[in-house]
Amino acid sequence: MKFYMPVKLYQEVNCVKNHASEIASLGSRAVLVTGGSSSKKNGSLSDVEGVLNDSGIPFTLFDGVEQNPSTDTVMKIRDQAVDFGADLCIGIGGGSSLDAAKAAALMIKNHDKGIDYLYEKGNPVDTIPVIEVPTTCGTGSEVTAVSVLTNHKTNTKGSIPYKIFPSLGLADPGYLRSLPLSVLRNTAVDALAHLWESLINAHSDTYSNMTAEAGLKAWSLNRDILSGMVRASDRDFSNLMTASVLGGMSIAQVGTTIPHGLSYALTLNAGIPHGQACGYFEAGYLSHADKDLRDKALSLAGFKDLDDWREFYSEISEQLTVSDEVLSRAVDELQESKMALAPFHCDRKILNEIAKDL
Repeated sequence: MKFYMPVKLYQEVNCVKNHASEIASLGSRAVLVTGGSSSKKNGSLSDVEGVLNDSGIPFTLFDGVEQNPSTDTVMKIRDQAVDFGADLCIGIGGGSSLDAAKAAALMIKNHDKGIDYLYEKGNPVDTIPVIEVPTTCGTGSEVTAVSVLTNHKTNTKGSIPYKIFPSLGLADPGYLRSLPLSVLRNTAVDALAHLWESLINAHSDTYSNMTAEAGLKAWSLNRDILSGMVRASDRDFSNLMTASVLGGMSIAQVGTTIPHGLSYALTLNAGIPHGQACGYFEAGYLSHADKDLRDKALSLAGFKDLDDWREFYSEISEQLTVSDEVLSRAVDELQESKMALAPFHCDRKILNEIAKDL
């Protein structure tokens, strides 16, 4: 068994301000990487800017990260950061911003390389330091080494081969307060997918199960919040962030499996948000798992059985349907590495059953 988690992580209200000295210790000039508006609305960007200003650290802001960040965006961040002389990269936002920040940190350090360097295997993981400030409750990117990018040249989405762990993760549940319910749902389902795919995984062991099971218990406390039946409290936001972080820790050990692999085609070709796309395949994946393990996974998350999960997912995803053409493409494009992590025999017939369970 093994467990590797080199990220220094804090989860608390006012997290960024409370750890200003640690932020300042990691660099002398920073590039801030975020999306267009959410980090401005929830206060995370102003918190980071305030700490940098108080610490006398100059910074440049890149606020153009799109959903499903592209390799082209990473190179734009690289160019802006290199021109500024940045030696610290701070990602602020959801998984797109955090993933883009990791990849940008690689290219800033290796600024003499072209875009193809992002996909070269065997190179050392040589980056400037990365700090991640998550503002959603799904990706867990602040504690993973993964950077998932979209390559428009090849029309593919997937993780680059470099394992880039942040130096510091600052998870403030208060940033979740401004999220629309739809985003809260999509990101929370992504966290659930991480936890289930870690538990039901060919590489799972006692250590990875430790974080997956704890994360599922935290996730189960929020079903009524995600259904819209109850308004979230500060404690609820803390539970949602905890589930997300633990999901990230879990997949950092064993990786995601078939549902995540299938989800990329839905995001690329049907515009379906990542978490919702992953959730679409969870019932089919669970249905092929060992019964005792499946029942345990469902129970820990607060579901009576598979039908209970299907009904819940259908409710929060507003009866999402996906065309047979897109589902067939998802099966065709599934990476063998994702199939290999399933703890059960998997062939094309089974993949089609998983894809069309809903």
